[in-house]
Amino acid sequence: MWYLVVVSIIWAFSFGLIKTWLTGLDPLFVGAARLGVALLVFLPFIRFKQLSKGLTFRFLVIGGIQYGLMYGAYIYTYQFLEAHKIALFTVTTPLMVALVDDGFERRLRSRYLLFALLSVLGAAVIYYNAPHLEGALLGIVLLQISNLCFALGQVYYRRIMHENPGLNMRDHFGILYVGGFLVSVLLMLIGTDWDRTAVSSTQITVIVFLGILASGIGFFLWNYGATRTNTGTLAIMNNLKIPLAVVVSLVIFETVSTDGLVRLLLGGGIIVSAVILNERLLNRETDESP
Repeated sequence: MWYLVVVSIIWAFSFGLIKTWLTGLDPLFVGAARLGVALLVFLPFIRFKQLSKGLTFRFLVIGGIQYGLMYGAYIYTYQFLEAHKIALFTVTTPLMVALVDDGFERRLRSRYLLFALLSVLGAAVIYYNAPHLEGALLGIVLLQISNLCFALGQVYYRRIMHENPGLNMRDHFGILYVGGFLVSVLLMLIGTDWDRTAVSSTQITVIVFLGILASGIGFFLWNYGATRTNTGTLAIMNNLKIPLAVVVSLVIFETVSTDGLVRLLLGGGIIVSAVILNERLLNRETDESP
């Protein structure tokens, strides 16, 4: 469990660091640079010869979606939303995981749609009568696309690992970053504003920190820790990292008005409640299954 705690603390600081230091840079450029640094961490460990061409291709696809497309949408949201709200809205990822898993199983449980609508209601409460509403809505949509890409990658990766229990995660994890980096470079070549790519020494430090710790070691330790704890603990840690990130962003990096704080607590409570209800029902179904 301590792997998950350490990663949660690292990720809690990531939101504020991006918003404070990197929003002046082109987001597609930032995503590619961050994944490039993460790839360098795992490049020496990749063992292509130990994998079939089919598995290698599937890992490249997972990385392209879970990291490449995800970061392409995720970092763009910082152009429109505050860091603490981005942290909060990532809480819908478990709902996305459930919906994607239903898609693979060719079924649809309607409660997930209901909880998704409750999350939309929570977001509406937070942004009620807010200025620059169109930009905020675009940011929320981009973030949900990011959450969907991250969920799709998680579910597909888990299914592959269940099908191939003998795989060593260390040997192939870097392949995901190869796929993510290739997609992020393609996005950068298509849509980067090159006038916004001049990087200061401080920004380089932040990108290296995020690439090595948050994107590289962080994701690896999270997946590693998830395989060594039970479902209940993993669910608790998934819920813990969100309020932790919100608190860090507000206390260290940002300020918010009293009215905004009240709406944040009310709307955030609705969103978190939807996710917790979903997890409790899911755990109940698991306990009752033969």
